[in-house]
Amino acid sequence: MRNRERRFSRYTAAVVSRGSVLVFVVLAAWPLLAMAPQPLAAVVRSEFVDERPPYPSAHASTVVETPSGLVAAWFGGTGEGQADVGIWLSRHDGKTWSTPIEVANGVVEGGARHPCWNPVLFQPADGPLLLFYKVGPSPREWWGLVRTSADAGRTWSSAIALPAGILGPIRAKPVALDTGELLAGSSTEHAGWVVHMERFAGPLGALASGAAWSRSPPLNSPEEFGAIQPTILLHSPTRVQILCRSRQGVVTEAWSDDRGRSWSPMKRTSLPNPSAGIDAVRLRDGRFLLVSNPTTSSRGKLEVAVSADGVSWRSGVVLEDAVVGEFSYPAMIQTRDSLVHVTYTWKRSRIRHVVIDPARIR
Repeated sequence: MRNRERRFSRYTAAVVSRGSVLVFVVLAAWPLLAMAPQPLAAVVRSEFVDERPPYPSAHASTVVETPSGLVAAWFGGTGEGQADVGIWLSRHDGKTWSTPIEVANGVVEGGARHPCWNPVLFQPADGPLLLFYKVGPSPREWWGLVRTSADAGRTWSSAIALPAGILGPIRAKPVALDTGELLAGSSTEHAGWVVHMERFAGPLGALASGAAWSRSPPLNSPEEFGAIQPTILLHSPTRVQILCRSRQGVVTEAWSDDRGRSWSPMKRTSLPNPSAGIDAVRLRDGRFLLVSNPTTSSRGKLEVAVSADGVSWRSGVVLEDAVVGEFSYPAMIQTRDSLVHVTYTWKRSRIRHVVIDPARIR
């Protein structure tokens, strides 16, 4: 603040000789300038996860903190929906990201290969790291799989098929409930865009068991809202909010007061959305962050918004703002050191990692 005041003093001194009217205008505007947000001040670091990518196209990243550091994953290949698209992964050792490696592909019995989609990493409090992902010709025909890693993503189990009718977390991370259950936001696209919630209530060894999973009824009518890809915010052990991507130009929401077993009708929020992926997190200080494209038609601007209640939001940090280029499908977590990490698609070719100090978001 003192540096800003010194700069202002030098500026006013320079314009005094040019007329008192100019000085008056600047002085009148100074309270507004002083209150103007400084969004980039919260950014601690910005870098590429995949510095020299071995593929032309990358999209739909996910990020998690393990006891050994950060792990990020995404799908990459010649282009979204192409058969050679697999799940790629990189680990952060505290200094740099490792060279990305492909940890899953869509090869099925008989040798045919389908594209991979939408990886989601999750680290349970006890147990191996989980990597959920989808395989199939398109989002209308894909199926869910999961792999586990006992060494923070260095090596992985074979693919485990999820039970019929269960897709796993469709894009955003699941949450662990105080009951020990895992609550995941999911959706389907074969009969319109429809959101549902999935619950896993078994030991991790039962990921392929239909008895360990349950699925909610649809939470929206596609005729009213075409909604998919819910992200979850826990307001209390029992009160849960989901925010969803939609085709209606807005982020939609629904609420639960019984740990996600029943839900209020879906409704629109005041947040614009160009039918693009979002993610959200509750901070340890009680505030909520949402990362999204805050427009109705473009993925050129990517922004972190902040809220005290999950209802009223304001701009916090602008990550990207360009006329040309896509910056999309963000993932966001808060790590043990209280910093916030965001990964996102950068121009459909690479994955960018941004570290934010939430204490600097006013």
